[in-house]
Amino acid sequence: MNLDLLAIAAHPDDVELTCGGTLLKMAQRGYKTGILDLTAGEMGTRGTPETRAKEAAKAATLLAVKWRGTLGVPDSDVQPSRQNKLRLAAVIRDLRPKTVILPYWEARHPDHYHASTLGYEGCFLAGLKQLPIEGEAYRPFKILYSISYADVRPTFVVDISAQYQQRRKAILAFRSQFRPPKSEKKGKVPLAIDRLEAEMNQLARHYGQMIGVDYGEPFQQRELLKVEDIVKMDVRSI
Repeated sequence: MNLDLLAIAAHPDDVELTCGGTLLKMAQRGYKTGILDLTAGEMGTRGTPETRAKEAAKAATLLAVKWRGTLGVPDSDVQPSRQNKLRLAAVIRDLRPKTVILPYWEARHPDHYHASTLGYEGCFLAGLKQLPIEGEAYRPFKILYSISYADVRPTFVVDISAQYQQRRKAILAFRSQFRPPKSEKKGKVPLAIDRLEAEMNQLARHYGQMIGVDYGEPFQQRELLKVEDIVKMDVRSI
């Protein structure tokens, strides 16, 4: 399968929260999209790996992705080890995505910033012809970083106003995380996930307003952004 766009993240539901609207928008434009969860989320306080796998499959359907897989890296121990990089490079060679979305390289959760490093280095190694893995050498053309969690200024924002409600359905497909039974006993350690869905919705509105629309998802790229026509650029300055 040759994917146009592949989003890579540490845990099931990370992609839905940070760039799910963008994935859906690209799928609606006819692009082949995919999601690679590095872990099964087995260390999460709520839900089992089996439950989260079912939820992930439902969310993938809601976002119209063509492919979703799990790399099998241990949850809470996402590391850019040689073994993990080779496994990821093999997936990149198999899926051959033109564009890859990674988590931002700084984050509260160690798995998230390690996922960013692992993702970049796996994409790079996939292009080494002599790498001891199967498949033809290949590298994605573009790597983007989802910065919804990060307090940094985006390079650009994608308008997801038309996709927002479907994105929210995909997030809430993870009922074990965002809609647990009221009878569930609360632990002594506060869970950031208790307010995460509301915060991500608020951020989507914030970034949307920054570009003059209802909802948006922010991204960064390390290289300069090329513009051909400065007369037809979007977003009003005054």
